[in-house]
Amino acid sequence: MKIVSLNDLQQIKKKAESLLALREASDKEAQEQTCGLASGTPRIQVLTCGGTGCKASSSHIIAENFRKLLQRYGISDKIDVITTGCFGFCEKGPIVKIIPDNTFYTQVSPDDVEEIVSKHIISGNKVERLLYVDPKDGQHVSDSKHMDFYRKQMRIALRNCGTIDPENIEEYIARDGYMALADCLLSKTPMEVISIVKQSGLRGRGGGGFPTGLKWEFTHKQESDTKYVVCNADEGDPGAFMDRSIMEGDPHSIVEAMTVCGYATGASKGLVYIRAEYPLAIQRLRTAIKQARDYGLLGDRIFGTDFSFDIEIRYGAGAFVCGEETALIHSMEGKRGEPTLKPPFPAESGYLGKPTNVNNVETFANIPIILTKGPEWFASIGTEKSKGTKVFALAGKINNVGLIEVPMGTTLREVIYDIGGGIKNGKKFKAVQTGGPSGGCLTEKHLDTPIDFDNLLAAGSMMGSGGMIVMDEDDCMVSVARFYLDFTVEESCGKCTPCRIGNKRLLELLNKITEGKATEKDLEALSTLGRVIKDTALCGLGQTSPNPVLSTLDNFHEEYVEHVRDHKCRAKQCKALLTYSINPDLCIGCHLCFKHCPANAIAGDIRKPHSINPDLCIKCGMCMARCKFKAISVC
Repeated sequence: MKIVSLNDLQQIKKKAESLLALREASDKEAQEQTCGLASGTPRIQVLTCGGTGCKASSSHIIAENFRKLLQRYGISDKIDVITTGCFGFCEKGPIVKIIPDNTFYTQVSPDDVEEIVSKHIISGNKVERLLYVDPKDGQHVSDSKHMDFYRKQMRIALRNCGTIDPENIEEYIARDGYMALADCLLSKTPMEVISIVKQSGLRGRGGGGFPTGLKWEFTHKQESDTKYVVCNADEGDPGAFMDRSIMEGDPHSIVEAMTVCGYATGASKGLVYIRAEYPLAIQRLRTAIKQARDYGLLGDRIFGTDFSFDIEIRYGAGAFVCGEETALIHSMEGKRGEPTLKPPFPAESGYLGKPTNVNNVETFANIPIILTKGPEWFASIGTEKSKGTKVFALAGKINNVGLIEVPMGTTLREVIYDIGGGIKNGKKFKAVQTGGPSGGCLTEKHLDTPIDFDNLLAAGSMMGSGGMIVMDEDDCMVSVARFYLDFTVEESCGKCTPCRIGNKRLLELLNKITEGKATEKDLEALSTLGRVIKDTALCGLGQTSPNPVLSTLDNFHEEYVEHVRDHKCRAKQCKALLTYSINPDLCIGCHLCFKHCPANAIAGDIRKPHSINPDLCIKCGMCMARCKFKAISVC
């Protein structure tokens, strides 16, 4: 049906609401009893996670197995198998959710489908071995609402991920999709829309935190025959997958928000700049754009008004620097992805020299619900200067790796210990890196810091796009700083001298430190050079690249001193500073270490204690891995 009026949209919404009726009811109040055909449940829905992570673990095969088995049992007409976006709890994927009793199955394999169908769907008995086990009391938990991972979350940008079929526009419409667009086009002026966004307090979620409404207003005020709306989907931080998951799980929210932005700013063309290594996100975004066109929600005279808008997808080659808006624009123009000095800002002169509004995926995902629920609702969430929620990709040495969304002001301690479930294997927490390569490493003293733009900056880190990597006692902070700087050096466009040359010199100093060749003067040079680069680099990549170095230098100074003065790495991660030795009292001369040493550094006769020649040892650790008697140690 081609939508040409608000009445048309409302009719589709009314018809489509039945698709989500079971899921909506189960969300409001989880049913403790098990459903099943035997118990008379009229209709059952099987939701399978279709995010990239779960697909990599065969969730698409799980969904196909459900369809085949239901067909074989002759009950496919009573059960819907629906592929959704990411549920967020990636540590426990693949995930299968049974509606309407909200049974949440974790770590499901294709071979488990037969048991779920026969035992749960047909007979009405839950498969306990596939239920989540609460680590506090060892009890099985069948409803995600009772899991600590979800308890403190508030899903706004992720509101539809794991709930709807991302490739079905009518399911999105059933969740008030495109209602915000209809309201804006039919009853609000562009400046009224901008005013609502400004009142909400929404700040850009791509890292800079610039007020979104103000950016829209700047673009709106420019006089031009052509303007553009750009969605920055070039998510390049190591360990970050927030934007990807939103596009995979709720692509229509991006289409709707970009169209609203086009109306508010006076743009008629939208461009999504997305890295080519996101094939699933590209596929679902492409599908959403086509469906929106088919339904009359993109194209000419939307809702019968004079407003026309369309969206194209442009592909990036995965250059980290193209996350910076001017470099991104140059890449879309077919030029080298290099940033330019601002002003002029893209709102004045952007794509093809025309006024251009650039926002990232998560920022756009908040727009439709702000317009639907009102700016006061959104502004009531979060802190004074950081409104709403923030999506984080929680990764590293954490028990509950996954995609989370929490209100601004939630503390790092709550995220790491309540939602994240603490550090893996009972290890001690050491640091958390926020903001990706542009952020800093925060320590135990920062755990009670409320997460928002200003607090993280004050602590020596930043919000960034939302990567959050947790480290434990086995991580060497000098090596961590070197890893991030090595990434930045590789990804630098090389346009400005501070970034091109300065960061290479910074990396050389870090290499000297981890190889035991540095002096205490090198530590002073590390700090001085890092601050000079921050003050003089051209764009945000260069200006923030020293953050991991400077924050670890401030918070873990003693580790740097140990590397330089004592030639020791307490975490035993820097190979050049390690020494392998064999305890003669424990060595029985089994000869395993001798056979597997690639450098012929081990000497000794069979059944007699062996020894390691430190001059030949390449410190690969192969000997320790092969020793069955714990006779080999490293210090």
